[in-house]
Amino acid sequence: MTRTVWVAAGAVLLALVFAGWATVTALGRDAGAPERAATVADDSADAGFARDMSVHHQQAVEMSFLVRDRSDDEDVRRLAYDIANTQANQRGMMLGWLDLWELPKTVADREPMAWMQHGKGHGEKHGEDAAAQGDAKGDDQRLMPGMATRAEMERLRSLDGKAAEVLFLQLMIDHHVGGVHMAQGCATSCEVPQQKRLAQGMVDAQESEIALMTDMLAERGAKPRG
Repeated sequence: MTRTVWVAAGAVLLALVFAGWATVTALGRDAGAPERAATVADDSADAGFARDMSVHHQQAVEMSFLVRDRSDDEDVRRLAYDIANTQANQRGMMLGWLDLWELPKTVADREPMAWMQHGKGHGEKHGEDAAAQGDAKGDDQRLMPGMATRAEMERLRSLDGKAAEVLFLQLMIDHHVGGVHMAQGCATSCEVPQQKRLAQGMVDAQESEIALMTDMLAERGAKPRG
């Protein structure tokens, strides 16, 4: 791993740690926080979104560092760093909330997306096209809407240069589409005000990045998989 990637990884790790600390501190100072924390149920939309989006974000961070190590294009590397930094920060906030609510960060016997009204995979904009759920087994399984399969992640690891950039942009567009769907679900169904605001911010930012990445693909003679 290059020195640049190590520096970036360290920055993201620090962002995650400070984000979690800042979230707990800020909510702890809010006079209404203890009451809200006590009423967040384990099977609520708030808890489910925090858990599932933390996993979703973790893969986006991994993909971003993969392409930063495989591309010399400054625009792609800058975008990858921005996504990694932002999503690591947000992941830290959501894990901090779960700690504040005294809820587990994972629940082994619960299906991903169970907190959403219509369950896993509902409403994915590119669901039947760019981010199809696959055959639900082996390397073709998608854990949640938009997430890359194991096979897709391995393919990204195997590429360099323009080929890596194109696949990264395509995968990240799919990833953002799934993330927007999940965040819209929380913006509608979550009850904790801080989390509803975070979810709406994700929708706005990721829709903007989808447009940017679509333009970047066009510059490379490619287009989204959908």
